[in-house]
Amino acid sequence: MISFRNFALRRGERLLLSDVDLALHAGYRVGVVGRNGTGKSSLFAAMMGEVEADRGDIDLPGKARIASVAQETPSLPDSAIDFVLSGDQAVHAAIQMEANAFANEDWEAVAEAHHRLEELNGYDATARAGKLLHGLGFPAETHAKPVSDFSGGWRVRLNVARALMTPSDLLLLDEPTNHLDLDAVVWLEDWLRKYPGTLLVISHDREFLDNVVTHTLHLHEGKARLYVGGYTDFERQRAEQLRQQQIAFEKEQTERAHLQSFIDRFKAKASKAKQAQSRMKRLAKLAGTEAVRAERSIRIEFPAPLKLPNSLIRLNHADCGYRQPDGSVAAILHNVGFGLEAGDRIGLLGPNGAGKSTLVKTLVGELPLLAGERNAHPDLRIGYFAQHTVESLMAGQSPIDHLRKLSPNSSTQAFRDFLGKWQFPGDRAFESIDGFSGGEKARLALSLIAWKQPNVLLLDEPTNHLDLEMREALAEALSDFDGAIVMVSHDRHLIGLVSDTFWRVHDGVVEPFDGDLDEYAAWLRSRPAAGEAKAVKATPPASTAVQPAPSAAKKGGKANPQKLQQAEQRVVELETALAGIEAELSDASAYADGGTRAGELGKRQVELRGQLEIAEAALLALYEADAA
Repeated sequence: MISFRNFALRRGERLLLSDVDLALHAGYRVGVVGRNGTGKSSLFAAMMGEVEADRGDIDLPGKARIASVAQETPSLPDSAIDFVLSGDQAVHAAIQMEANAFANEDWEAVAEAHHRLEELNGYDATARAGKLLHGLGFPAETHAKPVSDFSGGWRVRLNVARALMTPSDLLLLDEPTNHLDLDAVVWLEDWLRKYPGTLLVISHDREFLDNVVTHTLHLHEGKARLYVGGYTDFERQRAEQLRQQQIAFEKEQTERAHLQSFIDRFKAKASKAKQAQSRMKRLAKLAGTEAVRAERSIRIEFPAPLKLPNSLIRLNHADCGYRQPDGSVAAILHNVGFGLEAGDRIGLLGPNGAGKSTLVKTLVGELPLLAGERNAHPDLRIGYFAQHTVESLMAGQSPIDHLRKLSPNSSTQAFRDFLGKWQFPGDRAFESIDGFSGGEKARLALSLIAWKQPNVLLLDEPTNHLDLEMREALAEALSDFDGAIVMVSHDRHLIGLVSDTFWRVHDGVVEPFDGDLDEYAAWLRSRPAAGEAKAVKATPPASTAVQPAPSAAKKGGKANPQKLQQAEQRVVELETALAGIEAELSDASAYADGGTRAGELGKRQVELRGQLEIAEAALLALYEADAA
């Protein structure tokens, strides 16, 4: 059990939390919610011992193992799978010990390493790491890539995988769904529901919270209150609590008015003096219940488009992808037929890397077509929010500086009036964005799009960094927008509220999806867990490293059932042989001849691991083809 007793926490001079008294029992999965700046991340830091409480205590079980997601990932030469595997430090050390012992032909050390791996259940550790990578969207061929080769968003995923790999009794996740696509979010939900320890997760994704958590911890105005259930349950309970508070306030105000009226009328009369004094004491003792204030004050809007033609943009028989520096082409999508008319609300679904962002960039015109045609109306005006849009804001500049770059001839007052509607009032419009939070920068980026009065909004993951309140405001603003919208988002609440139709991008195809988001999630869960059941058992030495077999899915067509059966049988045979080798190496008699027999077994073990990796890569390709 985790308990907070009279707990208070400051950030500088600002009091974030005070008088917190609550208990979180083992096995609770708790969603931590509240506006930006209420102390959610600071609470996690206090639980990890990184900051001290201003007052009171946090009691954690003495031997509790805590895992959390690192905020930064250094540019490491380690492979992705090795980086994730290092989350389980004991197993990782034993695997390294085994590798070093083989390299040095130290057979006693080899035996000791095998014994240690057996103690730790470490023989399936690399398979577990591979499962985590696969679930979070890493294709099998990327598992051996160095961490330094991955972009910032992918490194965030690596940090999440490493945290999940870490043995823990308490798991702290701060916005784990940022930088994940919908497929990975659905997988993560399933994983977290099976997590046996205590989970605390900060998230602004209400669907994710509803699907994962058993309790909701609400931080508000320096207080922390625990509610039973997911985010929707919390909202209902909170609404009822506020309704009762307002009733109590109104009742108290009525009683105050009656008491004050009596006091004013009779306090000067001797015959009523005693009653007047009694009522004055009663008035002084009234609790002073606060009136309920509007909880959501943010409202934003996208101005009406300057012009709104009916047919806005269309792709006909389009091949979409990239031209390489050497002149070759990498086609991602083929024969795309996709059009936008005024009022369309389209949500794009599909696994990571399938081409959703490629389609959006092609619609924008950022990527030229490889084949086919793109027809755009002369009055087309696009508002484009890309995943890198927030990072492209100008450091050291103010919101007004950004608007002035877009419209040099507009007045400062016009900028101030507009920015006020986007929650940058008064002097905030003149402040450098360097001090803005991620949510404030995302809001500014959206406001710059709105200023242009587009008739098409192309939004690629617009909710990263936005809190729940801002997401609700964005959903309302998009619902009122008259133009067309194409959206990619892992936030099912937002994309479900905004989108009227869904298109699925997969295996080089863009096609309508005849279903809702629940049906899409069910489709994801029904697919064979390619790469999960069969993952690499151990990372082979560099001399045996191989390239995975070409993906059958990319070649098109279903997998041949006979080939699939043969591939599965091959993996089973290699795993059985490898298990036999490992059993022999765990037997002391293998070292009785001075290590000759152990050396032969070790070499055979390395060969089998290399062969198993090839077989599993081939099986994975067949699984993916069969799921297509």
